[in-house]
Amino acid sequence: SHIMSEFVRMTDTDRDQIDQDAQVFMRTCADAIHLLRTEAHKGVQSAQVKEHRTAVLDFIEDYLKRVCKLYSEQRAIRVKRVIDKKRL
Repeated sequence: SHIMSEFVRMTDTDRDQIDQDAQVFMRTCADAIHLLRTEAHKGVQSAQVKEHRTAVLDFIEDYLKRVCKLYSEQRAIRVKRVIDKKRL
């Protein structure tokens, strides 16, 4: 109880802002990966280098997708809690 009183609780506005910022950040990351993918093969002659870059970008893209999925699940929990609160 004493420890909890030292922390300021987040408001719904704070949470909404974090959600908005997270969505912008994830979109920016996806765009950057897409841009990197188009730039990664320009001027590269070696098939091994192309394959390596493709694998690295696939890994990064997969990681971003997993982060987005986790974010969506967390946001769904928050929305469900808000709906449950309104019902009460």
